[in-house]
Amino acid sequence: MVHPVAEANELSPFGSLSATEFYTKHSVSHSSEYITNSRGMKLFTQCWAPLLGERIGVICVVHGYTGETSWTVQLTSIFFAKAGFIVCGIDHQGHGYSDALNGYVAHIPDVNPVIDDCVEYFDEFREKHAPGLKGFLYSESLGGAIALLITLKKKSVGEEGRRGFDGVVLNGAMCGISPKFKPPWPLEYLLGFAAMVLPTWRVVPTRGSIPDVSFKVEWKRKLAIASPKRYMGRPRAATAHELMRICREVQERFEEVDVPLFIVHGRDDVVCDPACVEELYQRASSKDKTLKIYPGMWHQLVGEPEENVELVFGDILDWLKAKALDCK
Repeated sequence: MVHPVAEANELSPFGSLSATEFYTKHSVSHSSEYITNSRGMKLFTQCWAPLLGERIGVICVVHGYTGETSWTVQLTSIFFAKAGFIVCGIDHQGHGYSDALNGYVAHIPDVNPVIDDCVEYFDEFREKHAPGLKGFLYSESLGGAIALLITLKKKSVGEEGRRGFDGVVLNGAMCGISPKFKPPWPLEYLLGFAAMVLPTWRVVPTRGSIPDVSFKVEWKRKLAIASPKRYMGRPRAATAHELMRICREVQERFEEVDVPLFIVHGRDDVVCDPACVEELYQRASSKDKTLKIYPGMWHQLVGEPEENVELVFGDILDWLKAKALDCK
């Protein structure tokens, strides 16, 4: 099945069509709504579902840093919905159409409230729309670390009636930031101080902008930049410090991960270190785990040439369908 990104252009994920026309063409329904979290912030959520055929599972999407559910991630959600999955996604605080913390876009000085937002929304969505279906997490970049922490949180809480996930897909997961992208020495070691003193300072340098080093195909890079909701500034000090802390926490807890895993990563990813997901694969307690490192591919696998996109997302879909239909 062809990924819908093949129909996009450098200005719109829907190409020459309107959003409504695009959904109709792909036989997918779409809805969106704002929810209010425990901190009084309005968060934007979306849902895609197949109009034809059997519904075989639910996929909860976790986007990455500076990402959102309304652009290329939406095309992947439509791809899954066409295959029979009910798909939902939430824009993290400061991302997409969600409220920003104190008005600071793309600012996540503490990831734990973001994890709480995801857990609460995904639990409610599954209970309301897919109570009898298997559930999966699909994640990209920072979303990969958040997805792992979601599964660990649900495991540690152990509340009666709190449903776990039947599998997690990690696409370019941020289990470790590549040395090729980290702030140069000595700034990396001064981030803790900067985060305390100037938490919203946004002159933390990285080695290249995220779209430039993530999307291999030029027109797809332009598409990513064309999103009206993409943050193109440098990370704020407290956010950069938290991203590095998240990597350390996830790495320290690799052995606790016991959910079925499907890990895909570009070998030439210079944003999130592929060596770290290889270590996750080795150390995770999961009995059901698969790792695919694709030679020559970059961080955003949807940003690859079409033959690579079809290979990667074909592998992902095959795994998800097999798990959704196993002993159904």
